[in-house]
Amino acid sequence: MPKLSQLTRTSFLLAFFFTFDKALAFIKSMLFNRIVGLEGMGIFGASNNIPDYLSALLSGGALGMAFIPVLREYLDREGRSAAWDLFARVINLAFLMTAAVSVVIIALAEPLVRYIIVPHFSPEKQALTTSLMRLDLLAILLFSISGLVVSGLQANKHFLLPALAPIFYNLGQIFGVTILTPNQGLHLGPVALPAFGLGLYGMVYGVILGAALHLLIQVPGLIHYGFRWRPVIGLKTPGVQRVIILLWPRVLTMASIQAYFVARDSLASRFGEAGIGALNLGWTIQQVPETVIGTAIAIALLPTLAEFINGGQPDAFRETVNRALRVMLALSLPAAVLLAVGIRPLVAGFFGFETSQLDLVTWCTWAFLFGLLGDAWLETAVRSFYANQNTRTPLVAAFIQAVLFILLAWLFSSWIGLPGIPLAAAFTFTTQAIVLLSLQNRKFPGLLNMDGTLVRAVLAAIAGGLVAYAGTRFLPLSALLAALVALAGGTAAALPFIWKELRLLLHL
Repeated sequence: MPKLSQLTRTSFLLAFFFTFDKALAFIKSMLFNRIVGLEGMGIFGASNNIPDYLSALLSGGALGMAFIPVLREYLDREGRSAAWDLFARVINLAFLMTAAVSVVIIALAEPLVRYIIVPHFSPEKQALTTSLMRLDLLAILLFSISGLVVSGLQANKHFLLPALAPIFYNLGQIFGVTILTPNQGLHLGPVALPAFGLGLYGMVYGVILGAALHLLIQVPGLIHYGFRWRPVIGLKTPGVQRVIILLWPRVLTMASIQAYFVARDSLASRFGEAGIGALNLGWTIQQVPETVIGTAIAIALLPTLAEFINGGQPDAFRETVNRALRVMLALSLPAAVLLAVGIRPLVAGFFGFETSQLDLVTWCTWAFLFGLLGDAWLETAVRSFYANQNTRTPLVAAFIQAVLFILLAWLFSSWIGLPGIPLAAAFTFTTQAIVLLSLQNRKFPGLLNMDGTLVRAVLAAIAGGLVAYAGTRFLPLSALLAALVALAGGTAAALPFIWKELRLLLHL
């Protein structure tokens, strides 16, 4: 068996834990739907919009990719002590900024919900959304720390504990769903669980618990690498100033990205609470292959790509990005087709929706799957710019994408209904990824050379899709079991066509 590269081992590690995390998220969604229904899921999802926006802007979401290259440079050139001093200053600044903005959001929560987030909800449901949103900001304060801890450990090329953190976050949420939310004891087979009857508030308390666990599970990593917290900031410190210079375009980039989520749910509120619930569930389903294929590889890449740039190795940078893109292409197309074939019986079997709700979730998931490859490629495209400490180009691309999405989502949803919103997302995110990668290809010629991978990926998707479709139609099994067997068969049929890229994955 060939020896795996460090990047491949890291990617496999992340993919394994991300798969486990997504499985827990799927279980959480099933339990949540069983207790509060698709409408309750829609209200809870809408209440998360602004807290998620804040988290993306002021904690790990915005800082992570801008911070890792600088921290990696400090580790390489100044040593771990100087790197941890910079880390302490930045993490203190992020917490204080998050706390200050949280106070403002709490004060403005009601008009934000009424006029921006869910303008088409009833006043009672708007009030509930507002209350849940204010409470959820406690979790964001914790994430302002834990999100940066993820970046600190990844800059040290430690990926295990950051990969475990989302799993513990989901475990906290599952506790909230099963114990705190129900109005009566939840029966899971022979097991009867107690209930606190907190309704949707129980889910938010679960989010807060999950955020605390997300942070605590990573603390041993900080101790192992010798981090010692200090109550310092030092805005005039050169390292802090460099992070801020790189950060402000990243903040605006994340503002554009999160504007997509806010606009998405705002437009979906025209179709009721079930519309937002279906949209969020379709997104969650699409994120399973996207996270395993795109995010796992891209997260593993960033510290190494930054190292190549710092060390003056453009050829290694180009070849590594190229291999990653080819692997993502080979895996994404078959995965999208296989999931599209099996999604309806899978959702019906796991969630038990009525026909109208099943149709909504199925069509939304299909639309999101059109953008699976684009989403996966975008993960690497953006990080390739941050490895070069270029945060402005992704900013311009994200802003254009957000504006284009709002226009197309409004237009498409007016024509074809709710699925037009994820279809607009698939188109605009894919376009953004292609534009960014084309720009990088001009600087690093050959970066987009697919060397026959596209043809092999299309053949794999066709072969796998046909086998999976035949299985769902003709296997003498229940619809759910037939879908699972068909997907396994379709995967087996697809793999021989992309064997070259699977071998390439071993040497990222």
